[in-house]
Amino acid sequence: MGSSPPLPAPSERWAIFLDIDGTLVAIAETPQAVQVEPDLLALLERLRQRCDGALAVVSGRALADIDRLLAPLRLPAAGLHGRERRRVDGTLLESGGPEAIIAPLRPLLAAYAEARPGLLLEDKHGSLALHYRLAPAYAASVCRHARRLAAEEPQLRVIFGRKVVEFQPRGSDKGAAIAAFLAEPPFAGRRPVYAGDDATDEDGFAMVNRLGGLSIKVLNGERRAPASAAQFQLRSVAALHRWLGAVDRALALALLPTREGTAALDDAFS
Repeated sequence: MGSSPPLPAPSERWAIFLDIDGTLVAIAETPQAVQVEPDLLALLERLRQRCDGALAVVSGRALADIDRLLAPLRLPAAGLHGRERRRVDGTLLESGGPEAIIAPLRPLLAAYAEARPGLLLEDKHGSLALHYRLAPAYAASVCRHARRLAAEEPQLRVIFGRKVVEFQPRGSDKGAAIAAFLAEPPFAGRRPVYAGDDATDEDGFAMVNRLGGLSIKVLNGERRAPASAAQFQLRSVAALHRWLGAVDRALALALLPTREGTAALDDAFS
């Protein structure tokens, strides 16, 4: 994993993909407690315009929750790690058949969490997330329990994230969602850039690497960078905001059709 990511060259056309929790916004004690600042929403809207609409969020949250969090923005988005996806034109696509795999887990995980104070079971309908942020002493127990459940159901995918274990049906991931966006306008033909922070983002990192893009991991204060496919790293959510602000300025300069704009670009990239 390398140092800070570069800025776009004057001739580059980027397609920007962004995780939410731990990437665009700081992780809170519960998913519902996350706050989004108006300045971030304004920055995302500017970037979307600079990229001709080629900006999407790719998250473990459901689409409805993404829209609630980013309101009034309604961006192209992949939710539930790619199991549901909204195109630029608003068309909704969903992977079928998850309920047969997820439904039997609901009562099992609910009983498991209820017996252990501090554990939180988040039902995303297409997946289930067992959070232990408020009860870190249960970390090893939660992970062992997750592995046992996965061993009993080959169609179940278990993702070990930041103080959370997520259970979802196999057949979709963030990398596949990014590839699907890149097959459609306005993303097609652009260089993909993906920023994430967790094990759930590794599929996205690997995909943009294969496609010649930029992959960026937000470390969120970790003293040592964990093994990751990401090419670049940033230390915190705030550092990502600063970098995205610099990207915004670089793209704005590239759009200036004047001699002054050309001179400014020369200065910015010299």
